[in-house]
Amino acid sequence: MDVKTTFLDGFIEKEIFMDQPKGFTAVGEEQKAYCLQRSIYGLMQASRSWNTHFDEVIRGYDFIKNDYDPCIYKKISGSSVAYIVLYADNILLIGNDVKMLGDVKAWLSTHFCMKDIGEASYILGIKIYKDRSRRMLGLIQSSYIEKVLKRFKMEHSKRGFLPMRHGIKLSKKQSPKTAEELKRMSNIPYASAVGSIQYAVQCTKPDVAYALSVMSRYQACTREAHWGAVKSIPKYLKKTKDMFLIYSGGELILEGCSDASFQSDDDDAKSQSDFVFKFYGGVVA
Repeated sequence: MDVKTTFLDGFIEKEIFMDQPKGFTAVGEEQKAYCLQRSIYGLMQASRSWNTHFDEVIRGYDFIKNDYDPCIYKKISGSSVAYIVLYADNILLIGNDVKMLGDVKAWLSTHFCMKDIGEASYILGIKIYKDRSRRMLGLIQSSYIEKVLKRFKMEHSKRGFLPMRHGIKLSKKQSPKTAEELKRMSNIPYASAVGSIQYAVQCTKPDVAYALSVMSRYQACTREAHWGAVKSIPKYLKKTKDMFLIYSGGELILEGCSDASFQSDDDDAKSQSDFVFKFYGGVVA
C-alpha cells in the first residue's frame, strides 16, 4: 500500500514560520508570515514528523513496534497475526488471516489517504516471487545488480566464478605512495562500489558478505590492487544475479552456525568471526 501526501500528515512540534506563498497573500497583511501547524514537503522535520504521527496512530490499533527494527509492527489476535513493514510512504502488509488484513487496510484508510496497489511483487529494488502450490517465496535483485554494473561500467565485463580470488593478499601497506598515485586513486569510486554492493548483501546476496567485509577495510587507503579485488564481486554478482534467495514452508526451525579465522588480517594480526542464520531454509542474518 502507498500513503498519499505522506509528509503533509505530520504535526509540527516547534514554531516554524514561512513566507506567504505567491498567489495566496492576504490583502492588507502582506508583511505577516504563516505559522505552520503541519509539516510540508521540503521541510527538514517532515520525515520525522510523519514517522512520529504514524507510530502514534498505529499503536492505537494495538500494533506493537519491533524492538530491533522500528519500522516493523506486529498485531496478534488469537491465532491471527498481521505485520506492517513501513518504508517512508510504502507499507507492506503481511499476515496469515485475509480478513484481518482487510480490516487493517480499512482501518489505515480511515486515518490516512491510502492507495492499495495490490499484491506485493516488487519493493526497494527487490522482486518478490511466490509459489503457493509449493509453499515457496523467493527474493531476487537482478534489476538492482544490473544498475550497479552499469554505474561502474561493468555491464560488459566477464562473469566471475568467485566473489574473491583464492589466495589473494591485501594490506593497508599497499596504500598509494606518490602524489600522482594518490590523485589517480582519488577518482576511483571505491567507497561507492562497496556501499552499492552492501545493499545487495543485506537483502539477497549473503554469499558475498565475507568478500565485501574484507574489501571494506581499504576504503581509506585504496590502491590498484584493492580496486581490482573489489571488482571481482560485481563480476560474481553478474553471474548469479538471476539466482533467488528461497524460503520454503516446513518446520519452524532457526538454524545457525559460526566460524572464525586465525589472524586473517595481516595488518592487525586479528582474527575474524562470521555467522549465518537460516529460517525456513533461507538466510535471514
